[in-house]
Amino acid sequence: MSSDALTDLALRAQDGDRVALSDFVRATQDDVWRVCAHLTSPAQADDVVQDVYLRALRALPRFRGDSSARTWLLAIARHTAIDSVRAAVRRRRLLTRTPPVEDTPDTAGGADLTALVATLDPDRRSAFVLTQVVGCSYEEAAEICACPVGTIRSRVARARGDLVDALRRAEAT
Repeated sequence: MSSDALTDLALRAQDGDRVALSDFVRATQDDVWRVCAHLTSPAQADDVVQDVYLRALRALPRFRGDSSARTWLLAIARHTAIDSVRAAVRRRRLLTRTPPVEDTPDTAGGADLTALVATLDPDRRSAFVLTQVVGCSYEEAAEICACPVGTIRSRVARARGDLVDALRRAEAT
């Protein structure tokens, strides 16, 4: 669905059209879930996605349509995921007595792409996930991340390099 059609659905939902709201959620939930899964973890994604839509529904009356509804919603998803990660870090600090769970090595000898993406620097991971996984344009990703387009291009290029290096290291072991 085009960004203009999503924006139209959001504006109609803002006016109380429940069918438009349902269509908006259905049309965006896959992209929102992918962003949340890559910025947090697939295990946490469902809960974070619910928080995203709760925040979006509360913010919908203030949506003016200056940017596309997709960009607006993915920015909310990014901020919600970051808040979730921060909360998890705070919880981990409180639970210092519990020993960390160790990852089990991949018995197939291959590298798990999700795990490799999770090792990226948070800014690079956001740019990479938005452009390469979700399919946002570099301009949309720049708006979502509140930075220049050139910064997004640089972060994506560096993320790709980091992933190639990580894959080589994983294959060497």
